[in-house]
Amino acid sequence: QVQLVESGGGSVQSGESLRLSCTASGLTFDNYAMGWFRQAPGKEREGVSCISRSGSSTVYADSVKGRFTISRDNAKNTLYLQMNSLKPEDTAMYYCAANPSPWRLTFHSSEYTYWGQGTQVTVSS
Repeated sequence: QVQLVESGGGSVQSGESLRLSCTASGLTFDNYAMGWFRQAPGKEREGVSCISRSGSSTVYADSVKGRFTISRDNAKNTLYLQMNSLKPEDTAMYYCAANPSPWRLTFHSSEYTYWGQGTQVTVSS
């Protein structure tokens, strides 16, 4: 049974940082590209960042470029999202997802097979 479990969310002030983690089990982690998505209340889910199987290639949404950093530790089956200079508009539920095409970097959520339950990030001004 595949599980993706996010952690690290919380409530912070504008300008502060958070580090999200996503621990995977039940799958061969380095056979998957991984992505972070987010969904704010009343808005559609959007892609935040994704990373290839080895971590050598990454993509970021324009809204987070320069502030967020995605990384992975394949030995620990864990995906990370370092979020710096947080803004109120970053407030959302954040989800990690696994894409069985290991070199495919995309924000098309339909290409991701497995999803976590999400972790809430709230940024106040």
